[in-house]
Amino acid sequence: QVQLVESGGGLVQAGGSRRLSCKVSRDFITNFCMGWFRQLPGREREWVASSANFGSTGHADSVKGRFTISKENAENLLYLSMNSLEPEDNAMYYCAARLRGGGPCCLSLCTESDFTNWGQGTQVTVS
Repeated sequence: QVQLVESGGGLVQAGGSRRLSCKVSRDFITNFCMGWFRQLPGREREWVASSANFGSTGHADSVKGRFTISKENAENLLYLSMNSLEPEDNAMYYCAARLRGGGPCCLSLCTESDFTNWGQGTQVTVS
């Protein structure tokens, strides 16, 4: 069973930056379709960003230009670099991977069904 473990959440002031990490218990994540989702209080889980096999990425309009998804393949890490944080970014952030199924990696308007494995989440609180 592949495990995804998020870290890096915490309290940050509006306008500040934070980098979330997701450690994957498997090598060669460059081959994986991976993503970040978030769940705001009282809301459904929403897609934030995806990283496809070998580099292509996509970001939700609400975070485009502020957040960046990236992979550190040698360390099996997925990152979400967040800048210019706003109170509206206050949420639980989840790492996701698609480890079963075929077809292209979702890079736009993704839903939970586009991914098969999930981490437990890390809370980001923007004051």
